[in-house]
Amino acid sequence: MKKVNLLKTSLMSLLLLPAISSAADRVGDFSLLDQDGYHHSMSWYDDHKAIALLVQANDSQATAAALPAFDALKAKYDNQGVEFMMINPMGKLNRQDVQAKAAEYGVDMPILMDDARLISESLGIERAGEVLIYSPRSFTVEYRGSVAAAEQAIQQILAGEEVSNALVVTSGSEINYAAKPVPSYTQDIAPVLAQNCATCHREGGIAPFAMDSHTMVQGWSPMIREVLMTKRMPPGQIDGHIGEFINDRLITNEEVRNIIAWADAGAPKDGDTDPLTELTWSTSKWSLGDEPDYIIKVPSQPVPATGVLDYRDVAVVIDLDGKDRWLRGSEYIPGDRTVLHHTINSLNYPEEIGKRLNALGRNNPDKASITAYIPGGTAAFNPPNTGGLLKDGSVLNLNLHYTTNGRETVDSSEIGLWFYPEGVVPEERMSGQCACIFPNTWTNIPANDPAFEQTATITVRKDANIYSYLPHMHFRGKYMRFYADYPDGTSEELINIAQYNYAWQMSYTYAEPKFVPAGTKITAVGAFDNSAQNHANPDPERTVPWGQQSWDEMFFGAVRWKDVDQGGQ
Repeated sequence: MKKVNLLKTSLMSLLLLPAISSAADRVGDFSLLDQDGYHHSMSWYDDHKAIALLVQANDSQATAAALPAFDALKAKYDNQGVEFMMINPMGKLNRQDVQAKAAEYGVDMPILMDDARLISESLGIERAGEVLIYSPRSFTVEYRGSVAAAEQAIQQILAGEEVSNALVVTSGSEINYAAKPVPSYTQDIAPVLAQNCATCHREGGIAPFAMDSHTMVQGWSPMIREVLMTKRMPPGQIDGHIGEFINDRLITNEEVRNIIAWADAGAPKDGDTDPLTELTWSTSKWSLGDEPDYIIKVPSQPVPATGVLDYRDVAVVIDLDGKDRWLRGSEYIPGDRTVLHHTINSLNYPEEIGKRLNALGRNNPDKASITAYIPGGTAAFNPPNTGGLLKDGSVLNLNLHYTTNGRETVDSSEIGLWFYPEGVVPEERMSGQCACIFPNTWTNIPANDPAFEQTATITVRKDANIYSYLPHMHFRGKYMRFYADYPDGTSEELINIAQYNYAWQMSYTYAEPKFVPAGTKITAVGAFDNSAQNHANPDPERTVPWGQQSWDEMFFGAVRWKDVDQGGQ
């Protein structure tokens, strides 16, 4: 190791100290996806004493030089309360190249991909090949410097001591961040909040506060910063590298950087107008604004303040005044969304009521599909010229899941139906299937397992266009990923719900339908976090069976498609 002039080292360390101290003070908790699309939240590792991060860049000799020693530290301290990862601060959106470089390295550890370069700048990352030791409890950087000096810092942290040499100069290639002025509230911030957030964060909306003025969002700006840093918001948090979905709810890397920079600057206001005060909202409870052609009144359900409630089965007759109608779309409006967790349903035509259905009856392609209720769900409309037949006198069989919230209430839900004009018969039908695991094929989830995977596969029998995917698990759900294995032997990942959240079970819909040839096998891979680190976990010591209640688990990966050849349907 080359000797460095002591005075020069001391001066450089002193120069670095203000920036590093500042970065450590403001970094907070954060979450990133790694090179393989797996989600990592730093607070999830709060059972560790430290997280060691090696700054990785594909073209960095310093990274390559530091990696053997870093990997040796991992082998030595990985079981002593230190988690080892790399972090890529380059923002080149080159996940596949980083995957290839990871294979070339021949080491097994995640490389956190900082696409927005926001976390890296907040951490104060300055050079490739440097090592940062970060506390997942205090969310501060405890050490920054060479891999050679990192071991002493690790030992001191494990011993509960203060790191004596927290800043050590490194010589890797410099990481530069573009300097920008504080973003404009009126031009850069308010329009993004209005388009992506305020539909829920408004008076009467489902979110906890209204983004209806600068004063309001300025007051909430620390929370807005936190939920962006940790990827808790926007909800859903699918992997933006895979597929194009109209309801991915993601905002761009540049928008994230702008909002964080604005919040860090004190959330100032510029200009004479406030775009958020100018927002207006329809008074209709229906998302389209237009009243439905028919409203199904779900019988009112009293819900007690406390206790565990069995699922409730309710049947509702649909009276269409003697006329069969073709369904264009539907929307479920919960009476009290604080207690109604979700519903499932099935539709019986009048001639099917009380009879055991054969395969044709169960899978009649003409039969209308009425949307169920799921957390975060929206109105479900068929593509143009596509629909299902709803016969007069049909019965909608609802299975309702309620959870108590500490106060008595009554849920009086409604389901709106929109029809094609009388006499109009849409030419095409939707189809689909669920990659589901039911009790007879379920494998119980082991106690304390942080990432127990299960898989289910379905086959698309005809050439088809896929429209959407819907995952469903319970409190232990961690992620769900859908893959296609094509008849020609190739494969592709279709969607990655990287941060599954039981409170947001959305149906992710393609911007443009995805064609798959006949014989395509679609596999859903779902993971369950049954560890104590999952703070939503009812009991990490329990081996978890399949079950309807939320403390048990389920695995449903629904895929909705339309056959290219409708086959005279």
